[in-house]
Amino acid sequence: MEKLWGGRFQGKSEAWIDDFGASISFDQKMAKEDLTGSLAHVAMLAKCGIIPDSEAAEITAGLKILQEKLALGELEFSTVNEDIHLNIEKLLHEEIGPVAGKLHTARSRNDQVATDMHLYLKQAVAEIIQSLKHLRAVLVQKADAHIETIMPGYTHLQHAQPISFAHHLLAYFGMFSRDLERLEESVKRIDISPLGSAALAGTTFPIDRAYSAELLGFSAVYENSLDGVSDRDFIIEFLSNSSLLMMHLSRFCEELILWTSHEFQFVELTDAFSTGSSIMPQKKNPDMAELIRGKTGRVYGNLFGMLTVLKGLPLAYNKDLQEDKEGMFDTLETVQTSLDIFAGMIETMKVRTDIMEESTQKDFSNATELADYLAKKGVPFREAHEIVGKLVLECTQNGIYLQDVSLSHYQEINPLIEADIYEVLSSKTAVQKRNSYGGTGFEQIKVALANAKKTL
Repeated sequence: MEKLWGGRFQGKSEAWIDDFGASISFDQKMAKEDLTGSLAHVAMLAKCGIIPDSEAAEITAGLKILQEKLALGELEFSTVNEDIHLNIEKLLHEEIGPVAGKLHTARSRNDQVATDMHLYLKQAVAEIIQSLKHLRAVLVQKADAHIETIMPGYTHLQHAQPISFAHHLLAYFGMFSRDLERLEESVKRIDISPLGSAALAGTTFPIDRAYSAELLGFSAVYENSLDGVSDRDFIIEFLSNSSLLMMHLSRFCEELILWTSHEFQFVELTDAFSTGSSIMPQKKNPDMAELIRGKTGRVYGNLFGMLTVLKGLPLAYNKDLQEDKEGMFDTLETVQTSLDIFAGMIETMKVRTDIMEESTQKDFSNATELADYLAKKGVPFREAHEIVGKLVLECTQNGIYLQDVSLSHYQEINPLIEADIYEVLSSKTAVQKRNSYGGTGFEQIKVALANAKKTL
């Protein structure tokens, strides 16, 4: 079969070489966008008098037939035609004849593919933004139900201070809110039309780029035609934002994996988000959380792959840029699915409030409360810190906790300690009193939740 660009060539390549060079196996994902871009382009050609209205109407009718066939799954693509653009042009030629060739007037595959990717990513990011908003709503709902659920707060994965479980959830709400802001802010750099940049230098035809951009719903056009066909910053930015988002999901997944273990038992995931073992009948594995954690590396790889492809490319278009699509498609699918799975896990998980709170009773996470207590009595904090540290060592040697120490012994340590110390050492009291702005105190959490609900 003759190639649409074959006029310059005498020899024919072999099929396996064609397969290596072809991108239709993956860029057919953009068939809808390619047809949409072509409809705008032909409308612009007619408006500017570059082709007659009658021919524009004929081409438009043919493109709409292809749209209908695409929706029905009736379009067949071939590697002989390399990419989605040449496949669509060939299919259009089969529908309406030689007039199809006029569609490519004042256009190159270079600005065409860039336009397709802008259109595709703009829609896909909008869908990810909606999924991220849903996840934030799920976190707020879960936090609202657990304001007074006490759990250990950790540093170095060691019990540090007791906190509210809602406070822990809202920390991730903050992370995902920043992810949302980054994605929303990036849309303005996706929402730019390269159409009309042609191969690299623009065109001699009197085109109206603003008109085609308006038809496609773009808010701006590239000011420089070289930049228009070679820019992939908008994809790198998406991959970077996705890497941050997946990192946040992965951190939370790591905690879920720990929390579902026998050693923690803080939460239990529903059967829908767990799997069993082929040999150990007792197992209930948090596989979905593990997969999200694992797929984070995949998204990182797509980012570094794209950065590496671009790092040495001279202007303008190079065939290397064919490698810009698979990583983008893969990341879009990975992030979208991960968000939906993760939201489902959080929404349906059972929180073992009793075990969470009990774990703060058999530890020394209340040690800071004793040090603060002494400091408020006038003992310099560094001295109070040393007193409590020695007492903790004594307790560990005797197999007891701070709340088990007798009042008489406390008063031997420091006569300023009174009977109210046991209330001070209570985990709930420790959490309740931390009412500094942004702290884990219940009143602060209610304020944070009210603010979060407003943003939703």
